[in-house]
Amino acid sequence: MANKKRLGFALCGSFCTFEKVLREMEKLAEIYDITPIMSEGASSINSRFGKSEDFIRRITEITGKPPITTIAGAEPIGPKALLDVLLIEPCTGNTIGKLANGITDTAVTMAAKAHLRNGRPLVIAVSTNDALGASAQNIGRLMNAKNVFFVPMSQDSPEGKPASMVAHFEKSAEAVEAALLGKQLQPVIK
Repeated sequence: MANKKRLGFALCGSFCTFEKVLREMEKLAEIYDITPIMSEGASSINSRFGKSEDFIRRITEITGKPPITTIAGAEPIGPKALLDVLLIEPCTGNTIGKLANGITDTAVTMAAKAHLRNGRPLVIAVSTNDALGASAQNIGRLMNAKNVFFVPMSQDSPEGKPASMVAHFEKSAEAVEAALLGKQLQPVIK
């Protein structure tokens, strides 16, 4: 793995997307040396989409490493320059709001803060029911931030949930590659 670039892969609690996201993690593990990170909620909540211990086991199998699940565990990412790029997938509206406003109170937000201090790319894969509502201003703020990039996204249920948007997870590898070159994969919104 010494020849592979180092990818931080952080998961937040959009549990309905985990199956798709873990399939993308498997693909990315062929290209990158992945350090998994999970928010405290993602690593501890059992939902109708699965048990947290099963997700942790699967992530550990895919990456060969247990996920970082605490603020203290994520803090060294910055001082030790542990990552070349960080992908937050899925990234909830809650985490987007925290990132946009400088709040560092989870393993994922600490990983992002620590990583960005090194001027390295952060890629966000949105998954939130209020992307075109309350989270819109925070997404806009992050789109304007240095070294922050997005996986292309679109409305996932325009009739049923008109404010909801989800990233095209299958574009994650392309978005990460573009971010490593300092570019935003286009179009951002389809």
